[in-house]
Parts: sequence; structure tokens; C-alpha cells
Amino acid sequence: MKLAVQSELFRQLPAVDDVMRIPAIGELAAIYGHAPTTAAARDVLSELRQEIATGLLNEPALTLSLSALPGAVEKQLRHSLRYSLRPVINATGVILHTNLGRAPLSYAAIEHIRETAATYSNLEFDTAAGVRGKRDIHVDRLFQTLLQQNMSGDETRQTSTIGVNNNAAAVLLALNTFADGGEVIVSRGELVEIGGSFRIPDVMAKSGAILREVGTTNRTRIADYESAISNNTRLLLRVHRSNFEITGFTEQPSTQKLVELARRRNIPLMEDLGSGALFDLRSIGVTGESGILDSLRSGVDIITYSGDKLLGGPQAGLITGRPDLIARMRSNSLFRALRVDKLIYAALEATLLAYLRQDHDAIPALRMMRLSKNDIAQRADALKSQIKSRKLKLELLDGESLLGGGAAPSSTLPTRVLALTHSDHSADELTARLRNSDPAIVARVDEGRVLLDLRTVFPEQDAALVSALERISA
Repeated sequence: MKLAVQSELFRQLPAVDDVMRIPAIGELAAIYGHAPTTAAARDVLSELRQEIATGLLNEPALTLSLSALPGAVEKQLRHSLRYSLRPVINATGVILHTNLGRAPLSYAAIEHIRETAATYSNLEFDTAAGVRGKRDIHVDRLFQTLLQQNMSGDETRQTSTIGVNNNAAAVLLALNTFADGGEVIVSRGELVEIGGSFRIPDVMAKSGAILREVGTTNRTRIADYESAISNNTRLLLRVHRSNFEITGFTEQPSTQKLVELARRRNIPLMEDLGSGALFDLRSIGVTGESGILDSLRSGVDIITYSGDKLLGGPQAGLITGRPDLIARMRSNSLFRALRVDKLIYAALEATLLAYLRQDHDAIPALRMMRLSKNDIAQRADALKSQIKSRKLKLELLDGESLLGGGAAPSSTLPTRVLALTHSDHSADELTARLRNSDPAIVARVDEGRVLLDLRTVFPEQDAALVSALERISA
């Protein structure tokens, strides 16, 4: 484009103030606000300048764009003022997908949040006595009932539970409470790093505790722990190996042996479970993953775990253990800094009540885990039958779903997946189109095919999935 023509096109662009005087733009300002509308008009004009500068806009096209300014400004307004945090369809088959928000909440949890958030509540008020109360009692009572309900008479022990904002905070609070300035003994094979560069040694340093490593990466014996105990030892720590396993020439003392050593030397034993299952994973074919009840039965003094992983609730770090030790953590000033709000307690309360009713299917993450391969295959076949396209090929294949969230990293659940190929688009292009749908659809790619696992797709999302596939196939 010649410079003279380009300069003429630039001169035809109105000033922002002139755009704001257009009646249709004024109506937008009345709806969306003057400042956001002005910013949107400025963005639209900036885009037109860029198109002129790169030679993409000639005079007829510019005339057309200027006549359509109100529509362009409104589109920009809708884009700029929409929520950044939005729902997506998780078709990856990873149930506790960290990047997609981990465990979805139950309808009861959402409703309890709504009714609690929309008005005042008795978060820290004892309505019977008319005095200030403690916020953690709302879930502590449910944990006590639930844990005692699931242990036999000779296993029953008194416990208390408190909550902080995530499991890293729970570990930090426990270490700071019991080992500030003292040593914590942990196996070298358990010095884990999980997502977001969360490293056990770093958290330990922040807590004021001194790390005392024992054993080797693949082999640690009970004698290694015992020989490392000194007058400065404050805690024995076992850490769940999130996202990886050590196999082959390995050795690790049982939890029971660690409990016996802790009792003999009068040192608390803490276990960072990470995911923290409250239901029996063996019922869905997953073995080797220690749960909260397993640790309590073994006699572990302090257990830390997440609320939004295998528990199926909101993000939280939960600490269950001996009442005297929990009381010490509650009195630590860090507890107030790390505590959770009324919305988290509301969601936790609703989630735990579902456990007490043994209504596991009311908790979305547990319901997804319990789905059979046949259940998923029937839905996938029904969805496949709705898509008629010569360009989009859909096949039903055997596949594997993952628990995710650092839980049972080598365990999978059998599933049936929809495998997509397109005559005009690569697998990467297909996944990009799915991600740009509304709502966005997140899928997997394997061997040049896009895989959709309906285990993690809510049934009410099937229609949106079909609609997106029909648009792509067209």
C-alpha cells in the first residue's frame, strides 16, 4: 500500500471522543459503563490502525469497518468484561486434573456455599451459649463421627481435625509447631517435589525445622531412622511419593514399624498422605495407596492430606491426629494466617455428610472413579451415533483413565474412548479447535488421534460436546 493512500486511511479514523459521541456507542456506555466502553473503542481503533499499517485494510474495507463500529465495540466489550475463570469440559480422563481445578464439588456443597455465602452464618458463634465459637468445629465433629464409624472397637481412637488452605500449608504448620529449631527425620526416597515447585526440603526450611535425611533413594530401613535419632529429634516424617514410584531393588519400613519406633522413643510420627482417601480404593481396583483410615489404624500421630483430591471436596489442607497435638497446632499463630474461610467449611461439611450417608455417588470425583467401562462405552457409543460427517472419523477404542492429583501414579481405570481424526486437520489442530469452543473442551492426543474420555465429562455436557464436534466436522 502506497504511503499516501495509507496516510489518507489513517486520517479517516475517528478520535476516541468522536466514537463515544455515536448514539449507539452511548447506549453501550449506559449499559457497560463509560470507562470500559472507552477502553473497548480505543482497542477497536488500535486494531484498525494495525490493519492499515500492515496493508490488510483498503478504503472500501475501512468504510465498512467504520460503519460497523458499534458492533465491533460491543464485541470487544463482551470479550474484555467476561470472566477469566470459566468452566471447561474435561475430556482427558484425568479425574483429579490439577490444571483443571482438581475435584469438582457436589451439588450439595455448591448449595451449602450459596446459602452460607449469601447471608450471615454461625462461623465463629455458638448460638446455644451466645458466645464466640471456633470455626473448625463445623467439620471436626463430622470427621470424628466418620472416622469412628469406620473403625472397629479395638481400633477406635480419639482424633481431632483442623483445616488450612492446602496440604503444603498443613505440612508447614505441623513442622513449625513441633520441630522449629529441631530435627525432622525423613527418608531420602521421600524428599518429593510436586507441581508448582513444592519441595519437602524447602517447606521444612521455611518452617524452621532441620532436615535429617536417612537411608538412600531406593532403600531405607528402620535402623536408619533409629540411628539418626538424637536429643534434637522432634519428629519422624513419612511422605507420600506423589506422581512417581520407586520400583526394583527397594526397601521401606512399614508404617507399623515406624509407629513402634516413635512410641518407644516418645517422638511423634507424622505422615504427609498428600491425596488422602477416605474410601476404600480397592473397591475400584486401585491397590497400594494408603488412606486416612489405614494410617489411623496403624497409630500415626499426625496425618496431613488434601481436601480437593481423593476426598472429593474443596481445596484445603486437612490435619487429623491426636487431640493434644492438634490443639498445639491450633494455638500456633500460623494457624490463623493459613486458616480457611466459611465457603471452604461449607463445602467440606456437605462433602463429609455425603460420606456419612455413604452416598459416594453424590461426590463427583468418586462417582467418576466408580463408573464401569461398560457405562462409559454406552455413553460414548450414543454420542458417536449423533455425529454424521464424512470428514470427521470417530472410533471407539479401549483406553485408560487416571486418578491424577498425585494419587496412585501407576494405577489406571479401564475405559472406552472416542478417537477422532479429521481429513483436513491434524490432531493438534483438532485439539486447538476444541479448546477454542465455548465452553472449552480439553482432550488428549495419542498416536495422531484426539481422544475423548467421557469418564470425566458430566452427562449434562454431552450436548455441548456434540455441538462442538458438529461445528468442527462442518
